[in-house]
Amino acid sequence: MAHILTRRTLLATGAGVAGAAVVGGLTARQLAEPRPGPGPAVPDVPAGDERLIRIASGARGREVDFWTAVPEGYGDGRGLPVCLVLHGASATPRDYGRFGLARFLTDAVRRGAPPFALAGATGGRLSWRRSGNDDPQRMVREELPTWCARRGFDSSRLAVWGWSMGGFGALLLAEAYPGWLRAVAAFSPAVRPGDAVFTGADRLRGTPVGLWCGRQDNFLKDVRALARALPEPPARAAWADGRHNFAYWGTVIPDAFALLGAALTPPKA
Repeated sequence: MAHILTRRTLLATGAGVAGAAVVGGLTARQLAEPRPGPGPAVPDVPAGDERLIRIASGARGREVDFWTAVPEGYGDGRGLPVCLVLHGASATPRDYGRFGLARFLTDAVRRGAPPFALAGATGGRLSWRRSGNDDPQRMVREELPTWCARRGFDSSRLAVWGWSMGGFGALLLAEAYPGWLRAVAAFSPAVRPGDAVFTGADRLRGTPVGLWCGRQDNFLKDVRALARALPEPPARAAWADGRHNFAYWGTVIPDAFALLGAALTPPKA
């Protein structure tokens, strides 16, 4: 059974670890990103070890929510590789339980994906880029792997997944640190020709990239343009009926988790 650990619970047991302005190139269209909308059809399987705590981020200069999930049947996830989760502008890690991400993870592993953990923290509405002394990208690059290692996860094997603003941030992170991540999955990333993701696309060479976007999503044209601009064909590029919300994104999580699991734990030669 999943259990959510709050900061109060962790402090009581001695296990605790210790809204910005929109910047970073967000366009008016990105600012108008809708609420996540109706939730996805969550798989009817149990969540594994799922935790949500508060933790101090030096990179962001504040406490943030730190969420982790392990597929059911894998205990506390010790030794598992990690997919870092970057949220969109209208969600935070406190929404991940409502989205059923831990249950999607269990379902993916039961369907044959190699097991991995999910981990994410609050990045604010900064498009996962630095604004003054607030640097959510540095938090993901430097602090999240450390927090994951303390949990016993294998932070030497990392991938990243994000949606909307988080999809933009995931692609930008992979470009900023070429070769650091084993794969990138982006759902309806909030990109546009000429932005930082497009201008740095060549830096994605050698990193498997998966792109998914709904046909009724306003970003579809630009996401398809990004797929053509990549230095190598994307590992996945899928366009199905759907809008800019989790009602659509939930339908493509299984495909993304299969890609991420295979990248994090490739078959032995």
